[in-house]
Amino acid sequence: MKKIITLLFIGFLTITINAQEKKVTETVQDPNAPVIEFETEVIDYGKIDLNADGLRVFKFKNIGKSPLVISNIKSTCGCTVPKKPTEPIMPGETGEIEVKYDTKRAGGFSKMITINSNASEPAKRLRIKGIVIKPESPIEKVKPTMSAN
Repeated sequence: MKKIITLLFIGFLTITINAQEKKVTETVQDPNAPVIEFETEVIDYGKIDLNADGLRVFKFKNIGKSPLVISNIKSTCGCTVPKKPTEPIMPGETGEIEVKYDTKRAGGFSKMITINSNASEPAKRLRIKGIVIKPESPIEKVKPTMSAN
């Protein structure tokens, strides 16, 4: 009985050790793949008024050797609406991704936009950030002065 338990334990230990072995896989990159290069990866709105125009543009260039096709763009929430180019961007050409942030809510924001394409880096993350501020009302601008009576 002891021999059977010992054999089972050794077999279990051997299987467990082999299961932990990491397999290394090489990803071969296509030297002719499109390469997307952004002018900036972060757009800072700064301080922007409530209900102001929240439209901004990420400009990029295809510095690769084949046409760039943007298949999908996702944002982290519904308050950020990205618009992708409809046509492929040829090598050496530039393109734009429009991003519209909904400025109906006051406060700071930082949102991520993920771009999926056929580029050498298939998923690229961009970010927008800023602060939506409420404009001061005329009543708030006039501060009462205290009299020294």
